[in-house]
Amino acid sequence: MGTVTLDGVTKRYADVTAVEDMSLDIEDGEFVTLVGPSGCGKSTTLETIAGLTLPSSGSITIAGRDVTDLPPKDRGIAMVFQNIALFPHMDVYDNISFGLRLRDYPTEEIDRRVERATEIVQLEGMLERKPDELSGGQRQRVAIARAIVREPEVFLMDEPLANLDAKLRVHMRTELQRLHKELDTTIIYVTHDQAEAMTMSDRIAVIDAGRLQQIAPPLVCYNEPANLFVAGFIGSPSMNFAAGEVTADGLATPHFDVAFDPGQLPGVSPGEKLTLGVRPEDVYLREQAGGLANPTRSIPARTDVLEPMGDEIFVYLLTGETAEGGMGTDPDETTSQLLMSVDPDTDLESDRDVELVLDRERVHLFDTETGEAVSHTLEFPLAEPGATETEAEGDD
Repeated sequence: MGTVTLDGVTKRYADVTAVEDMSLDIEDGEFVTLVGPSGCGKSTTLETIAGLTLPSSGSITIAGRDVTDLPPKDRGIAMVFQNIALFPHMDVYDNISFGLRLRDYPTEEIDRRVERATEIVQLEGMLERKPDELSGGQRQRVAIARAIVREPEVFLMDEPLANLDAKLRVHMRTELQRLHKELDTTIIYVTHDQAEAMTMSDRIAVIDAGRLQQIAPPLVCYNEPANLFVAGFIGSPSMNFAAGEVTADGLATPHFDVAFDPGQLPGVSPGEKLTLGVRPEDVYLREQAGGLANPTRSIPARTDVLEPMGDEIFVYLLTGETAEGGMGTDPDETTSQLLMSVDPDTDLESDRDVELVLDRERVHLFDTETGEAVSHTLEFPLAEPGATETEAEGDD
């Protein structure tokens, strides 16, 4: 059973706390990714699971055993690092089997495990090659095969694809998913790459400043972020944010108002500070919003920069004359800039006045002070019952 449990794990270095009160329950056979910005504590968390770093407090359990004070070799884990670290003077067979030979496994058992591992990572026919005769992807497969032959209860992977080029990383992501399906074992993976986290994981654990912010399936973290940090970190490009104040009719921000009934949100009352969040794909040109059941009132804006991406165009817009207190893609630094994603065939150019609407079903609200999520939709009765915002606008 490859279950892993962290109970209140904290790691301090002098006056720096790298990991604080980390508690995780990882099920047998799960693929869980620890994701966050550089220096957030994700690698330190992995190292405490591996036994490379002892926690200052808390406990770690693997397969039902308390391994908090055990050395790495006794934990039933295998680790793949960002630095592949193959022995250059050894061929592929010797690199893969090195750990087994150190432990005096019988030759027949070593051959069996190496053959199985090379079949899984598709290295057949390459056992006599030296590392400098292999491509980057093949060397990474050797490192993974070296971990597989140990037949561990848990695989720990610390940014193993970081040194590969973009095309090869995409290919290796597919290989790792296939590997996980074939081995049916627990994998704990560390990365700062959201694409890796979102595409490969059963669940992702978002970490910031050593603290766990949210652990959930990737689409839950994307569609229902627990707080402002998760909302801003998960998703590329990032979510747009606008700070505002609750009124009797909804939320007033410096450049636009969004109507809703604050009474539908428990604990929210006029005068409170909330931050509105909306993803670029949920911002529409008014003339293209016919499919929305309940769009917001129109927001005047001006196109600034267009970034054609092939399958979509990212459009940066200015929603006010100044950049103070408006909208932006950083919850801590809101500006007048708003990012929208549109179809590549959309007829747009820079310095053009446009009218925007937001999809009310996909608008998020966060407590500005605590950062915690308040709501992930505005699909509840409006301040003026029976009228959509579009209809209400026509009455002005």
